[in-house]
Amino acid sequence: MKTPGVVVDAGHARYTYRLRVSSTAHSALLAEWDRCRWIWNECVARSKRAHRDGEECGPARLDRMLTEARRATAPWLTEGSSVPQQQIIRDFAKSRAKALKDIKDRLSQGRRAGMPRHKKKREADPTLNYTRRGFRVKDGRLHLAGGIVLTVVWSRDLPADPSSVRVYRDSLGHWYASFVVPAELQPLPAAGAVIGVDWGVRETATTSEAHDLPHAEHGRKAKAKLTRYDRMMARRRPAKGRSASKGCREASRLRAKTCRKIARQRQDTARKWAKRLVTDHDAIAVENFRPKFLAKTSMARKAADAAIGATKTALLEMARKHARDVYLVHPAHTTMDCASCGARTKHALPLSERTYTCIACGAVSPRDKNSARVMLVRAGLNPAGVEGVGPLGAPLQEAA
Repeated sequence: MKTPGVVVDAGHARYTYRLRVSSTAHSALLAEWDRCRWIWNECVARSKRAHRDGEECGPARLDRMLTEARRATAPWLTEGSSVPQQQIIRDFAKSRAKALKDIKDRLSQGRRAGMPRHKKKREADPTLNYTRRGFRVKDGRLHLAGGIVLTVVWSRDLPADPSSVRVYRDSLGHWYASFVVPAELQPLPAAGAVIGVDWGVRETATTSEAHDLPHAEHGRKAKAKLTRYDRMMARRRPAKGRSASKGCREASRLRAKTCRKIARQRQDTARKWAKRLVTDHDAIAVENFRPKFLAKTSMARKAADAAIGATKTALLEMARKHARDVYLVHPAHTTMDCASCGARTKHALPLSERTYTCIACGAVSPRDKNSARVMLVRAGLNPAGVEGVGPLGAPLQEAA
């Protein structure tokens, strides 16, 4: 365990702040985004043409395309800064490389990243990336290349000088600045305890009753309001080829505002729980559960409202920040194994059966609690009260 108070480099972190954008700055940002969006769409067209002709289309070739466009083909691009234009080429190349890698690795269609597509003017939200030479923070204001000055709402101080910034607009029309700064490791004092975490159907179960996290169900509480806005949008939906009315746009904005509030509530609940868990335990065994596959099942709504993915991400980030050990445990058969003797049932338990009963040793416990203790066993952390468990890698005993 590292000494408390010692600050160690731990990669990078993002600090996001709200922006106050004047009408002049708003017009300049949208004009800059129009130029970047044109470059993105040109990259999509060039990559498709290169694929059809059997040629390479890497970042170097796209950079030459941008240079030629700024010099002769599209001289109006020089009205904006070259920094965000170069960065959008980097983003395009990264997105395309990920899609090609997934194809090469023969991933299934559901897990595969799609090839970059055209960004439509009325659908894509503006996103501009600036490296260190394209921005500066002076007198509490953000100065971007091209003479764009933005007022930042400093809700907290930046811990260090940022290396890059992303200026973007969300679905509600709010502008934000996301700074990338070196992350600092802040080790906590030793707690002398370990814990196992299982992502249950009704709650996030742990081996400690005091640290269980019941599903807050923020989405269920706002369901009536979302349904009302959906009906408003359906009544005002424009005919094909017609622009949306003011009432339809207002209903869409209200729905987006409610969805954003739900997302922030889930994130706030997850971070508070993760901080409490990390503070009270030195090591955490977490089920490496990926809830994405539940989106196509009858549990899709309940799984989304549980926010398992957001909670897991918050826990991993909090553990990394405070130098706690996290063990990601494979989720296979965690509901079938007995935490007391290591025996495995012959058949999987249905979701309606919430009590685990081991036929081999007779242990009886809540299903999710048993799974949380299995996490500790598989991670090699010997929990209190778990006896007769074989070492890691030993063949599992099958229940009679």
